[in-house]
Amino acid sequence: MTFTIKIGSNVLTRADGTLDTERMAGLVAEIAHLHRAGHKIILVTSGAVAAGRSMIQGYQELDPVAQRQILSSIGQVKLIDQYKQIFDLYNIRIGQILVTKQDFSTREHYLNMRNCILALWGSNVIPVVNENDTVSVTSLMFTDNDELSGLMASMMNCQKLFILSNIDGIFNGNPSDPGTSVIREIKQGANIAQYVQTTKSGFGRGGMQTKCRIARKTADSGIDVYIANGTKNDVITHLVEGDSNFVCTHFVAGEQSAAVKKWIAYSDGFAKASVTVNDGAKAALLSHEKAASLLLPGIINYNGDFKKDDILLIKDQEGNTLGVGRAGMDKEKAEKMTPDDRSKPLIHYDYLYIYPENQ
Repeated sequence: MTFTIKIGSNVLTRADGTLDTERMAGLVAEIAHLHRAGHKIILVTSGAVAAGRSMIQGYQELDPVAQRQILSSIGQVKLIDQYKQIFDLYNIRIGQILVTKQDFSTREHYLNMRNCILALWGSNVIPVVNENDTVSVTSLMFTDNDELSGLMASMMNCQKLFILSNIDGIFNGNPSDPGTSVIREIKQGANIAQYVQTTKSGFGRGGMQTKCRIARKTADSGIDVYIANGTKNDVITHLVEGDSNFVCTHFVAGEQSAAVKKWIAYSDGFAKASVTVNDGAKAALLSHEKAASLLLPGIINYNGDFKKDDILLIKDQEGNTLGVGRAGMDKEKAEKMTPDDRSKPLIHYDYLYIYPENQ
């Protein structure tokens, strides 16, 4: 089987903000067992900033972006060296991949990244992936490594994604309130917005909203997603074996999506412009009865300039984002279409992704 395993900052970080090497060792032991059994694994890891905290003084005086850059630059060396030392105990080679959001901005870059992972797998090497915080700035950053892990899992057609944090899963209320419990299974189309906490915790950038959004998007592409507590012993083993007594949240996989749709699903951060659609086009796009392209007559206006193959956001008249897609023509051509030609799609269904929460 193929797995993407994301280990969050709150799993790898001690209370004082430094790296928890004992926890790393336990998780690596489980990953090594999977690798030796013939499974393909992508390890998406946070922890570079935590690793850097104990190695330099005076960074607190810098602005937040500079702090993150210097701590991750220094800490990334320590983090990957720590992983190497532990994996060496099992005679397993790892390969480091540092990425930015821009590395996935075009289909060509996306496929180059995919080929890199395939080459590492073919050489029996485990890819260890992290965002390159040293060059990423706020507007170009992933929401956090949850988003990166979902993208990697979708890109490589993994069968399972494990998102390991310091919580047991999605609760059906405030986790601190008596009587609340973890939602064990979330199927396609289930409405869980009322249960998702909006706060962020610990040392990570993302929160439960991010985890849920990424989990739903990834499950929608045909991958089973599990949110589980990575601070618990043998967590990966429990998830792989499907231990029904182990508490976690499972987002049930939908039907497999085409490869290009998986890329488009994660491309909204690269949108060049947006289009506003009328109610008729909105109803057609959100319909479950049949697949629909975005036709020119359904567009009320164009917001920003774009060329053929650029990524566009699709919005309704209230400003809600319905989905994302790749333009089949540039804006100038779309605006010059005659009435006889306006039945053509601006975004063909094959290059269109509607957010699951809208359906």
